[in-house]
Amino acid sequence: QVQLVESGGGLVQPGGSLRLSCVASGSISSIYRMGWYRQAPGKQRELVATITTAGITSTNYADSVKGRFTISRDNAKTTLYLQMNSLKPEDTAVYYCNVLHSYGNDWGQGTQVTVSS
Repeated sequence: QVQLVESGGGLVQPGGSLRLSCVASGSISSIYRMGWYRQAPGKQRELVATITTAGITSTNYADSVKGRFTISRDNAKTTLYLQMNSLKPEDTAVYYCNVLHSYGNDWGQGTQVTVSS
């Protein structure tokens, strides 16, 4: 099992920036992919971005965030980041950290991001 704790959410004006963090603990050596998902009120949870942690690093982004969001991680696989720039009201959601590992997958508790003037 991997435990995940997100932070960095909050209220920001359109066009602003936020940086989310996700600290992982537990069986971190078994992690092979980390990612961010989000869920807006009344909508299904959707993928925002993922990053692999084994071998050559590769990233994947939802079309809606390409060019605005950047996913990264530290080499120890203990912390995952999501830099969010040029935020839009439609980015408002609860953002969740997720990891895939040898024993399955785990989720964080989520952090609220609200983009509003």
